[in-house]
Amino acid sequence: MSYDLLLSNGEIVFPGQCVRRGHVGVKDGKIAAILDVSERPDAGRVIDCTDKWILPGVIDPHTHIGFGDKENDWKTETATAALGGVTGLMSFWRHEDLDASTQPWIDAGEATASTDFGLHFGVTARRHVAELGALSAKYGVNSIKVYLMYKGATGAAKGFTEVDDALLFSALQAGARLNRGVVGVHCENTEVIPLFREPLKAAGRDDLAAWDEQSPGFLETENVFRVAFFGEKAGCDVNIVHMSAVESLDLVRRLRHPNRPKINVETCIHYLSLTRESPIGPIGKVNPPLRSEADVEGLWDGVRNGDIQTIGSDHVGRKVATKGPDIWSASAGFPGLAQVLPLLLEEGHFKRGIPVEQLIATTSSNVAELYALPGKGRIAPGFDADFAIVDPAGRTDVSADAYPSFSDYSPYDGASWRSAVTHTILRGQVVVEDGALAPVPAAPGRYIQRNTQGELSS
Repeated sequence: MSYDLLLSNGEIVFPGQCVRRGHVGVKDGKIAAILDVSERPDAGRVIDCTDKWILPGVIDPHTHIGFGDKENDWKTETATAALGGVTGLMSFWRHEDLDASTQPWIDAGEATASTDFGLHFGVTARRHVAELGALSAKYGVNSIKVYLMYKGATGAAKGFTEVDDALLFSALQAGARLNRGVVGVHCENTEVIPLFREPLKAAGRDDLAAWDEQSPGFLETENVFRVAFFGEKAGCDVNIVHMSAVESLDLVRRLRHPNRPKINVETCIHYLSLTRESPIGPIGKVNPPLRSEADVEGLWDGVRNGDIQTIGSDHVGRKVATKGPDIWSASAGFPGLAQVLPLLLEEGHFKRGIPVEQLIATTSSNVAELYALPGKGRIAPGFDADFAIVDPAGRTDVSADAYPSFSDYSPYDGASWRSAVTHTILRGQVVVEDGALAPVPAAPGRYIQRNTQGELSS
């Protein structure tokens, strides 16, 4: 067979399995064959991957596209993502009228995106739950998110007046009726937060650690118990998104049981690398807060032993001007899409010795499995030809101005990490070459429609 593209003589990383040297043949945007290094196949183009890793492209499970510059975010943020080896992302779509707004948002993405993308629906009202079955069938979305941090006065300030435990339980019931349905939940008990926040503000505290102290880790953990318990009673798999506290992970370990619905755990790169003591001030404000070094190491243990399934960025592409003037008025969240892969390789593989094939599963095969993404997340014949080619001897120096993102800063600015993404390939198209965006005929990104009615196709 003659291939359109051949990735030659690389260290192929099979997520969750092994690393093996060989060639990967690509035809018509799909992986056509995994070949032994002794073979000499014909191909229209050959990329020499000697001494490089051939990884499945990163699928970031947690992004917020449209929260910075809505008109241009699909273009700028996905181009930024591609530079970091990202070939797919999942973004939260929240709107009062999900039916009327979803297709235009998908169309906007397909017009300008440099990566493939899928959606999670944000559930903030009873009408969203009532419409979920029809919306899921129409748009191929089997994952939703409930925001427990928007209960009560906190939610009312943002215009959300229906977020309560009844909405959570009804969303779990609706999620259980979806094929491969999963309900993600932001766990943070905002009803208790004012008890801690007001004395801190009265004392004049304006440091990053104060943001952790006003919403300590056990307020996340308390919500984790509620979500897991309700999920069991509703018969629905749950996903604890952006877990920040090791106490929460310890609780999940105790609650998991083979005969109960799954309790999946996602964490984010900032909870694996930054702490409340990091010298970044209000730039580091995020929900849930950055925690202690003990939490960082405890979460890494969860990655190492498989208790944490997926890792994302929680990317929000806003300007640094929104991060002040103090910790209390700063916007929450920060960019991180381009840093997922290099940060995990530096902190997880090089520093902590986690095998690359185990680490990469959290950004590829595990994400595709959890969210039922057809043809994604693995290096195997028949799957989409999505790759990140990485030079483990290279360096990634983080500077916000190196990316086209709307955001003009990074909490990782100035970091220098081992390894560098040299190529990003999306369904056989080279979108990043030699570390720079490659010219492509048109926006190559496509919307990922999932099978919400029957069995998942490969």
